[in-house]
Amino acid sequence: MGLQLVSHVAVDGKRPVSKASQTFEFSAQARRLTFAAVAFFMTALFTTVLAASTSYAQSSTFAGMAGTWSGPGTVTLDDGSSERIRCRSTYKVSGASMEMVLTCASDAYRFNLQAAVVAAGGEVSGTWTETSRNIGGSIQGRGASGSFQVIAQAAGFTANISLKTTGNKQQIAMRADSQFRAASISLSK
Repeated sequence: MGLQLVSHVAVDGKRPVSKASQTFEFSAQARRLTFAAVAFFMTALFTTVLAASTSYAQSSTFAGMAGTWSGPGTVTLDDGSSERIRCRSTYKVSGASMEMVLTCASDAYRFNLQAAVVAAGGEVSGTWTETSRNIGGSIQGRGASGSFQVIAQAAGFTANISLKTTGNKQQIAMRADSQFRAASISLSK
């Protein structure tokens, strides 16, 4: 018995393919597709996690504040009298910036506070105006995660403002050195 030599003859310039080589080629293609799918999935997952962590890092100073809030409060005037007030606040959060509009009123008293602040490294700064009295100035202070201690200043006016957000509840306390002495406000979303 002699050794038989099997040769493959090219037909139309193509080499005949055996069943074993077809199976091998199919397996190789399946592995490449699986690897590509896993790589795509991991890239998409990494991008999503990175985007979410970047977004959270940028907005964590004003976390949970965006939207409209309302609730009761009291205001204490220069003569020591106090009145119940109803308040409504709207916060627009965009990354490290926030705009706020706070309107409070009773039968005899009303104030409209607007502010625009920017957070950087635990510091908060910006501007404010009280439109019904045509007064405005600067805001400086510290804050993170919805909790702030700031000072609002203008010519002849200084107010300490504390704001704390926990879930859908918010507490605002203001102390001033003018005809408006203090306010305590409890808001909910």
